[in-house]
Amino acid sequence: MHHLTPRRNLAPKHLQRPARALCALMAVAALSACSGWGSRMPGITSLVTPYKIDIVQGNVVTREQAQALKVGMSRAQVRDVLGSPLLASVFHSDRWDYVFTFRRQGQEPQQRKLAVFFKGETLERFEGDELPSESEFVASLDTRRKFGKVPPLQATEAQLKSFQDKNAGAPTAPTPPTAAPDTTYPPLESPGAAR
Repeated sequence: MHHLTPRRNLAPKHLQRPARALCALMAVAALSACSGWGSRMPGITSLVTPYKIDIVQGNVVTREQAQALKVGMSRAQVRDVLGSPLLASVFHSDRWDYVFTFRRQGQEPQQRKLAVFFKGETLERFEGDELPSESEFVASLDTRRKFGKVPPLQATEAQLKSFQDKNAGAPTAPTPPTAAPDTTYPPLESPGAAR
């Protein structure tokens, strides 16, 4: 049976201490170089920024949804139009708050609020910020991609004719024969089964 023995340091004792001191000195120099890098070259550090995800919180309420609200609606009808409220306080049971925030790196955060007030089980009034239309809200979400002019999605008669001429000589794939569907089905119950 073989016993494993720890490996001995092959460097002579008089070289080990200076080697450790040199490693420690190099580590300190490397760390101090990192701290001064941004002050000497601010252009490079401003180009490299960490990725931050878009943060969407709350209920999106659009102008069209707010216009669908009518005084006298029931709580269930309001919930059908706006969705469940973000804030429904136990102490203020006649008030629902719809709050929406959207944070994206490099842009001002968006925040909108809508408060709905009930009297008993019916809608009494509602108030809030200026709400965007649905198309304005969607456009505000996708600000990074800018598309050019959308090309027309119709072909002219000349384009259709040239397409037909190009494909006239192309071989067509044979169509597989279709089998007639089987119209006989097995019985649902086996004969002699008890009911």
